Amino acid sequence: MEFPEFLTGNPFSTPVGQRIEQATSSSLPSEDWALNMEICDVVNTTDEGPKDAVRAIKKRIVGNKNFREVMLALTVLEACVKNCGHKFHILVSTRDFIEGVLVRAIIPRNNPPLVLHDRVLSIIQAWADAFRSSPDLTGVVSVYEDLRRKGLEFPMTELDGYSPIQAPNKVLVWLALKQGVSSSLKSSIIFNSVYSTSVPSCS
Repeated sequence: MEFPEFLTGNPFSTPVGQRIEQATSSSLPSEDWALNMEICDVVNTTDEGPKDAVRAIKKRIVGNKNFREVMLALTVLEACVKNCGHKFHILVSTRDFIEGVLVRAIIPRNNPPLVLHDRVLSIIQAWADAFRSSPDLTGVVSVYEDLRRKGLEFPMTELDGYSPIQAPNKVLVWLALKQGVSSSLKSSIIFNSVYSTSVPSCS
């Protein structure tokens, strides 16, 4: 059961929520990868990090008509899926999150731009493929299959070796060496930098 915000507090008031608010601000000229990796580090190293991050991402996406902020929030979401663990995955792969946050963001009455529409569908398709073999992460699989049965066309994407996000290799390695991230996250960043899936532009 999810409690209303007046009982749980502003999602942007937590340590990770504050960073997500900054990382998804429409005033940013482009994605702030140093901040995105810092968000992943907080999610990985604090007990409340996964839950607080999901609440903040949801607040930034749901009902937001500033589609640039929504696109930046999707970048943060994908960064966390790639660089964070099972505690985060289990929160964002549920039917409630996929339908209530991602699918809701692209319903026709919101008149989403095509780039946002296609990106959300690509995320759902890719997560369904990536999480299909994990019994407790199959909510997204069910939503994906439901949408396909209803005739929704998904973008053509290459799923082999799928990586939900990938900052440029040099950026990832530079962040690991220069930004003072934790040693465990540093190893994860460098390892995951071999993937080749690109992040759609937020512009």
